[in-house]
Amino acid sequence: MTDSSADQQDTGVLYGAQTRLALANFGISGWRFPRPFLHALGLVKACAARVNGALGLLPADLSRAIEEAAEAVADGRYDDQFPVDVLQTGSGTSTNMNANEVIATLARRRLGRPVHPNDDVNRGQSSNDVVPTVIHVAAVMELQRLTAALASLAEAIDTRAREHAAVVKTARTHLMDAVPMTLGQELSGWAAQVREDLARLADTERRLLSLAQGGTAVGTGLNTHPDFARRFAAALAERTGIAFRPAPNAFAAIAAQDTAVELSGQLRVTALTLLKIATDLRWMNSGPIAGLGEISLPELQPGSSIMPGKVNPVIPEAVGMACVQAVGLDAAVALAAQDNRFQLATMLPLIAFDLLQQLQLLTGAARSLDTQAIACFEADTVALAERAKRNPILVTALTPRIGYELAARIARVALADGRPVIDVAREQTGLSETELSDLLEPVRNAQPHDRR
Repeated sequence: MTDSSADQQDTGVLYGAQTRLALANFGISGWRFPRPFLHALGLVKACAARVNGALGLLPADLSRAIEEAAEAVADGRYDDQFPVDVLQTGSGTSTNMNANEVIATLARRRLGRPVHPNDDVNRGQSSNDVVPTVIHVAAVMELQRLTAALASLAEAIDTRAREHAAVVKTARTHLMDAVPMTLGQELSGWAAQVREDLARLADTERRLLSLAQGGTAVGTGLNTHPDFARRFAAALAERTGIAFRPAPNAFAAIAAQDTAVELSGQLRVTALTLLKIATDLRWMNSGPIAGLGEISLPELQPGSSIMPGKVNPVIPEAVGMACVQAVGLDAAVALAAQDNRFQLATMLPLIAFDLLQQLQLLTGAARSLDTQAIACFEADTVALAERAKRNPILVTALTPRIGYELAARIARVALADGRPVIDVAREQTGLSETELSDLLEPVRNAQPHDRR
């Protein structure tokens, strides 16, 4: 049984024979395709039906019925009708046929006559071009959500950087005290990292807009109209407002998943950026007595079941786990994408599943950092200034005048005796009080080129 009449066996089921076979065959993971994938799959089927109708390849009423049914799938009204395990045939044929069967059943109910999942819903298509297209479409849409979250995060960091532009603190390298900087400067570095991630992601997005659809089984376009690829991309662009276009070479688009790998790699970089920010926040928040205690993060919940009053940096920790998972998923995407043999990439479902997980995890992580950490931390400006003032590494500013060796000796004495650097320098150099005060001023060291 290959048509949608299979749903008559169970009035609650819309799929047919091929989906049932997939359910019997594939039960390894229990994973299901997420909403963004099903949304994109519905859009692809809807636009294909519209184009097939416009090209005269389907009757107008049949084309409309399929398009409307596919739009209902895109809207999420039938997600429970997509039960096939992600770990299935490597082309994703089982899920493509799952969609074809569900849409055929819905269209048949609208028309009151048979609708075939292959001949009608899948007209001019193959799983081999549908699933790579869905990967790109879903990834672009989720990427736009991520970039919006990252842009908001960068702006939030910039805002806090401006607020703390004059707050001097001790920088750290190797986790050890280094020369002074401002908290605003430190934050500006985070914002710059996020914006560089945005630039990298934007560059990759251009390639995600190229779609395999129209290449059918191997890239030749067998069994589809010669104008289908162009008109399909135009229809999808009109439907989504995203400038999709046919892949310049359908053979490459079907045989490999290079752009998915590129995006996954850029997401790994983004994950490491967010992880760096989260980790720095944890260190800066550490304490309140025995840690750095530079900032205070919001007290969101009790931190211990045994230690009363303990509060932990829960948002940076949750963000850190999301980022680590995203990095691990990148490795899985890369390994899955190497399984390209001749004319087809054959781990497409896993690539789709892991890539969309990465995007969703990092979107959530960026939003949490933005609204639950960056926007609301409080800096201990008094403590930061006092530590910067007593930092022996201030002696670095004297090095051009007195030389490295004498400066190192002054730093060692100041540290051993617990004395301010200026007191030791006053004893061991011939520099005037005015010059010492000027050279050792933490603000001047943090902003050495600002002579105002």
